[in-house]
Amino acid sequence: MAKQYKTVAAYFDDQTGLNKQRLAEMRDCILKVVPHAVEMLNYNIPAYALLEGGKRDAQIMIAANKKSLGFYPHPTTIEKFESELTEYTRGKGSVQFPAEKPLPLDLIMSMVAYRLELLMK
Repeated sequence: MAKQYKTVAAYFDDQTGLNKQRLAEMRDCILKVVPHAVEMLNYNIPAYALLEGGKRDAQIMIAANKKSLGFYPHPTTIEKFESELTEYTRGKGSVQFPAEKPLPLDLIMSMVAYRLELLMK
């Protein structure tokens, strides 16, 4: 059974090395674009509500795995940035960034901004 976290801080504290550093970098990207984003746990991983009271479709989630970091911005965002994500493993609403490589910080911020823009329409 997966470890259950009570807070985002506990989730971050449980990570090590590059995973901890990369998670912090992803969090910082989200908060640079949406300083008012509300940090919470959703599905036992860090989530950031981009709008006040934002439910699952108004959140961006991040997670650490053994060899990669998951970024979950929403299927519409993955679709929009598909041509820029070709070197990464992708799912319908997620992208996996290798932990050992620098994160594409500008791309992450662009994806967050795009998702916020869609939510504001």
